[in-house]
Amino acid sequence: MMLSYFLFTYRMDLVKHTGGCHCGAVRFEVWSSPNLHVFECNKSIDQLISVYFSSCSICTKKQNHHFIVPKAQFTLLQGSDNLTTYTFNTHVAKHTFCKTCGVQSFYSPRSNPDGYGVAPHCLDEGTVRSVTVEKFCGEKWEESMQAHKSIRDMSKPAADAQPRETN
Repeated sequence: MMLSYFLFTYRMDLVKHTGGCHCGAVRFEVWSSPNLHVFECNKSIDQLISVYFSSCSICTKKQNHHFIVPKAQFTLLQGSDNLTTYTFNTHVAKHTFCKTCGVQSFYSPRSNPDGYGVAPHCLDEGTVRSVTVEKFCGEKWEESMQAHKSIRDMSKPAADAQPRETN
């Protein structure tokens, strides 16, 4: 019941967000709620201290914060020739970033290869109403995915989602 309520309120009222990288070579639009559910896929400061001399995940090194949308709700407007991709480990996640400025404004996450993880800090101003941040432990990815029951559904199109233009 709670999951249905969350998905209904999360996906009901879509707005068009636009954004891109720092230099402007990469630009995109994404239809999503104005109330973003952002995942912080990092280690906590305690975890960083305790594993200081071990290898860290890419999410920790780049401070990965993203919200997930279905591929159908994302459009790359410009810059496909200016993107490059980095993969590692399972090679399911596709970490795309601008060749010029190095900013990753979106990527295909391992949790949702049928969608995109969009960096909220790369959105243009004016369309975000609120941001809720949820921690996700990428170092213990399998355990985190088991604990999070709705993350995979976030890249599925919602039948009742109604896009609307914003000013």
